[in-house]
Amino acid sequence: MHYKKALLSLVLIRFYSKPYSFMLSSADQVLKQLKKGQYAPTYLLFGEEAFYIDQISDYIEANALTAAEKGFNLTITYGKDVELNPILESARRFPMMAQRQVIIVKEAQALKEFGEKAGQQLLIRYCTNPTPTTILVFCYKHKSLNTKAKWLQDLAHLATVVESKKIYNDKLPSWIKSHFTSLNYSIEDKATFMMAEFIGNDLNRIVNESKKMTVNYPAGSTISSNDVLKHIGVSKEYNIFELQNALAHRDVLKANKIIQYFNANPKDHPLIPTIFMIYTFFSKVLLCQHNKNRDQDSLARMLKINKYFLREYFTAIRNYHTAKILSNLQYIHKADLSSKGIDSPLKDSEILKELIFKIMH
Repeated sequence: MHYKKALLSLVLIRFYSKPYSFMLSSADQVLKQLKKGQYAPTYLLFGEEAFYIDQISDYIEANALTAAEKGFNLTITYGKDVELNPILESARRFPMMAQRQVIIVKEAQALKEFGEKAGQQLLIRYCTNPTPTTILVFCYKHKSLNTKAKWLQDLAHLATVVESKKIYNDKLPSWIKSHFTSLNYSIEDKATFMMAEFIGNDLNRIVNESKKMTVNYPAGSTISSNDVLKHIGVSKEYNIFELQNALAHRDVLKANKIIQYFNANPKDHPLIPTIFMIYTFFSKVLLCQHNKNRDQDSLARMLKINKYFLREYFTAIRNYHTAKILSNLQYIHKADLSSKGIDSPLKDSEILKELIFKIMH
């Protein structure tokens, strides 16, 4: 990989989003209101993180109506199957033998009207004078909206608008710890870091994996790193977490054992994501090398990792000088091309084996 490409990764890591010019509701704030029985007439839930969108819409679906009321007053539809105008017409109707009706539009990102000025204005007009006996929920998932757009800013003053953003990787361990606390469990620091590393910032999957663990232990228990390895189905010795550790320590024997295991279990350890993780690691090692004199808090924020992992990165910069890190990034780039069948006759197992050899020597 060319030196300029390596530096580009540093620029991307330093990127931070700008604050909005208007205030959105937070998912936690909305959930607290819902649990008090305070329902808004209209909700627009959008963003790349599905977890909070599901939390809010699922709570409304489960609690806004009684079981007897749901038969006539709960409507769940999907954006690809409907248009906005009929949805709003339904929202203007009154409930049948109930205090309210609930309309939930899932996959609302498929509604073409959200991308059209006429549709946006149609929604704003409804929200200016919404039917008080209707709870209308739009679930716009896996995509973001332009928060600088005037129509969305206007809507935020008329309806409850929540952006559900992906959590940065460095924030994941504290989120995981907080989640276990809410379940009346505690979790070791190392275990939280391992969950964050193995699962990534897919909050729905983290919640599901947490359930797998907590169901096996009484409330009040402490979840250990061994519990994570046991219940998430990750090998204690052979995983990407341990491969990263072996690379940092330049431990050739350990790294080779791990990649042999990966090559024997390609479904559990596919090549392309493995190469991406190695690239991410060495990109951050390079960034750490150039900013090693910063205080640990600001360096961890820059790397978007928890401070717990800084020791590993400092170990890596002791074992790899800058020129070697840049060479490794070139090797990783070549392996990435090979993994996609570009100018390489090598099998996947040979690509990974060759890559690790070049990195370590």
